[in-house]
Amino acid sequence: MTEVDIEKENAAIAKAYKELLKVSYRTLSKEDKQLIRKAFNVAVEAHSDQRRKSGEAYIFHPIAVAKIVAQEIGLDATSIAAALLHDVVEDNENYSIKDIEDLFGETVARIVDGLTKISSLKKDMNVSLQAENFRKMLLTLNDDVRVIIIKIADRLHNMQTMDSMRPDKQEKIASETLYIYAPLAHRIGLYNIKTELEDLGLKYTEPEVYNSILLKMKESKEEQDAYINEFSDLLKKSLDKEGLNYIIKGRPKSIFSIKKKMDKQGVSFDEVYDKFAIRIIYKSDRDNEKFLAWKIYSIVTDHFRPNPTRLRDWISSPKSTGYEALHITVVGPKSRWVEVQIRSERMNEIAEKGYAAHYKYKNVDDNDDNLDMWINRLQDALENASTNAVDFVEQFKLNLYSKEIFVFTPKGELKSLPKGATPLDFAFSIHTEVGSKTRGAKVNGKLVPLSHVLSSGDRVEIITSENAKPNPNWLDYATTGKARSKIKSLLKEDTKIIGEEGKEILRRKLKQLKIELNEKSVNEMVNHFKLKTSLDLFYRVGTGNIDSKALKEYAASRSNALVSFIKNKINRKQTVNQEDINKDEITHKYDLLVFGKEEEKLDYKFANCCNPIPGDPVFGFVTINDGIKVHKKSCPNAVSLQANYAYRIMQAKWIDSSQREFAAQIKLSGIDNLGLVNEITKVISSNMHVNMKSINFSSDDGVFSGKINVVVRNNTLLKKLMENLKKINGIDKVSRI
Repeated sequence: MTEVDIEKENAAIAKAYKELLKVSYRTLSKEDKQLIRKAFNVAVEAHSDQRRKSGEAYIFHPIAVAKIVAQEIGLDATSIAAALLHDVVEDNENYSIKDIEDLFGETVARIVDGLTKISSLKKDMNVSLQAENFRKMLLTLNDDVRVIIIKIADRLHNMQTMDSMRPDKQEKIASETLYIYAPLAHRIGLYNIKTELEDLGLKYTEPEVYNSILLKMKESKEEQDAYINEFSDLLKKSLDKEGLNYIIKGRPKSIFSIKKKMDKQGVSFDEVYDKFAIRIIYKSDRDNEKFLAWKIYSIVTDHFRPNPTRLRDWISSPKSTGYEALHITVVGPKSRWVEVQIRSERMNEIAEKGYAAHYKYKNVDDNDDNLDMWINRLQDALENASTNAVDFVEQFKLNLYSKEIFVFTPKGELKSLPKGATPLDFAFSIHTEVGSKTRGAKVNGKLVPLSHVLSSGDRVEIITSENAKPNPNWLDYATTGKARSKIKSLLKEDTKIIGEEGKEILRRKLKQLKIELNEKSVNEMVNHFKLKTSLDLFYRVGTGNIDSKALKEYAASRSNALVSFIKNKINRKQTVNQEDINKDEITHKYDLLVFGKEEEKLDYKFANCCNPIPGDPVFGFVTINDGIKVHKKSCPNAVSLQANYAYRIMQAKWIDSSQREFAAQIKLSGIDNLGLVNEITKVISSNMHVNMKSINFSSDDGVFSGKINVVVRNNTLLKKLMENLKKINGIDKVSRI
């Protein structure tokens, strides 16, 4: 770099620092500015020799993260300083956590330490599962929630600046983001950041889908703006008449949420009606907020007919993230459904800033701190997590994104639970003792099964008994992380006790068969009975599932091990040959795909969960027992696999699909009319290279739905067939299952 370049860069760094102070949501005192300046100087010095992949000086990254923390999340000076320092200890060996503590105090040091621990987890990638790393990261919630918040800001800036990375790296980071960071941002109440993380995640995991929706949104922007103006003009006169101080603005739905709606409802972009929401934000003091919200609701419903099933009152019962608003869906101009969100300025700030605004507006005597309550609730689930990290993270993630219901205790207290919760979840949310002793439940005075799904407004009473204890079926009934982790640990204790007894029974029975109970014989029995662990073996002996007869069979197979080894080898060879002849197996699909950068030809199988066909964007996943499984990039399991097992993902590319044929299933629906099936079969038979295997139609009061199994050579032929089917008169929807 020339001297001129260095001067330019230094000027840009100084400018970025000044902007950081300017955009802060909090009013910064003289001491705050000194703290931030000191942190900035240390960060500049520590990162002076570093550059990002894009070539720019590394210091721009911590400044950008601090800017997100200051402006978009609205945290205090301590957090801004910690954000500036978040990579210092990890990237520069001249600084330790002790140095940070000496320079900036215990709080900043604790946050930087938490962030450093999270960053160092990545280096274990091949040793332990990524899910285990996520679990460790979530445990930092116990130390200081600001660690996770700054980490989300760090991830947001990384996602915003990923263009110079390799595509496989982009996909891995984007999948992790969709899998854990976006749900975390949602749960902490950072809705704007959640939306941006989701959209950027989609941009790198499914770029074609992202770009197609983005283009269509740009095309329809003018029309949407005109619609919002028309809607607002109809309301303004009545709102002004009441002397209200307000603004009305439109908010386009995110690309990710539109894509989700298209998938869920099986519709095209043009068929998604609520592509935007209208927001009415009004000025009010705290005492009149609720009254004015319902006044505005009354004015809106005077002009537009509301959908009574779509009223959401989060003012009387705020979400556990602290979110407050009234949501109504009305029939707007041109008979379109429109979601209207009514919020005061305070509610709007809490919706946009979450944690920070919640504290800014908090009353001194207000004890109900939702974020702290949520973290306290999480601690149980985090500390008692099951040994299977993937299960734990999956469950935790479900609870992050779940919608809420509100139920009452017999004393009339209000409890918030995730949508889909059962009486067991309610019992464990009260206390572990209540949950573990649950014998039955009453909902609204009637006895219900423990699997009964609760609804908002239910009054729930738990019937307990000293003799009651959890059984494995409870795991099918419980949905919350806390309930499931407690049930698992209680069942495990039970299993261990029975396992200890089983071990002694096994020792005695083997002695009669002249076999010693040792590591070798235990491993042999685990394999013989197709179990996973020695505890499984002892438990099954303890419960009587493995009896004397089964043990005698094991002893017989052991004494004749050599003969059975040879037999198995012959049988296995025969089985493999049989499968090669009869099944759509791996070896004669050998020339369809190549894997990795070297584009190697390897054996593989197609995953049953998404049934890829040539032309679909795909990736390979190295399984433990079943070789390489090929999944579509849009497979429901793709994000989870990419996030948890990135090191087992292989790039895959189609090379030759001309000679092979693949099964696909098409779903149709529409208005039934005479000769429709005949027309459908005619279209399929006139499409070259498409073979119909089976067809199944049902008609119900003039509406038909059907499934067709076809065999095609690639994705292009399938798309062409679906387009031709859509042209048939009476057909409403055609989609691939």
